[in-house]
Amino acid sequence: MRVWDLHPGYLNRPSLLAEHRELHGVIAILSGGLKGYSRHPETLRWKGHLGAARRRHAIVSAEMRLRGWRDLTPATHRGPFGAWPGTFIDTPGEQVRILAGKYAGREGGRIPLPRSGQEAWAHHKYSVMARDPAACSGIGRRVAAMRRGAAFDALMLELTLLLRKPPPAGRRRNALEHMWGYVSADPPTGGERTLAEIAARAKAVPRTYLLESTALSDLAAWEPGGWSRPWTMLEAPSRPNGRLGRPPGPREGHGPAHV
Repeated sequence: MRVWDLHPGYLNRPSLLAEHRELHGVIAILSGGLKGYSRHPETLRWKGHLGAARRRHAIVSAEMRLRGWRDLTPATHRGPFGAWPGTFIDTPGEQVRILAGKYAGREGGRIPLPRSGQEAWAHHKYSVMARDPAACSGIGRRVAAMRRGAAFDALMLELTLLLRKPPPAGRRRNALEHMWGYVSADPPTGGERTLAEIAARAKAVPRTYLLESTALSDLAAWEPGGWSRPWTMLEAPSRPNGRLGRPPGPREGHGPAHV
């Protein structure tokens, strides 16, 4: 059983689908409907954080939609989402290294695993901008002066914790407008549709730094009602070194994408 703390854009297809299944298991246990694995360390750290587990599910589901898959089993939630777990099985920096070993010679995620603080910041910049513009400016200056490889673990922890905060509507819109400005001079439509259009246009240009942004799925998960939306088709951007994996079939619990 494994629920990652890194943004799911870093997960490859098997890992993304596996976490989706594990989250449903954790949610079922926390809801009192399942007893198996109730003493597993991963389950125990989510105890008392059912709302946050459902929020993580929403973020994973948004990443699935971005890649052109649909989630047939949304985890709906009413009421406040509450606090996130205060502990990690492995720190975010350690998780990057675990995935690097796991994916060696294999398919990677939508976002390549960061090898430096500069790469990690490039991936997370717009997600942070949507939450805290002052932190965005401060981290940007700090990373620019950072020696390659220095303070990587501390930065990954900081970014992971920042992405757990809800992005206020105005700041979310501001980040979207910044991203949109790289692909169009026209005003954006707003919301998840804008993120889908950014992905499609960034793929056509191409704009790799946008295609590899956590914000493409992160901000979609925080759109009003986005956590409970059954499915919205987003055009999946292809990686420069090849196509994303095929959409999973119905036997894997996820229906095929329809165009």
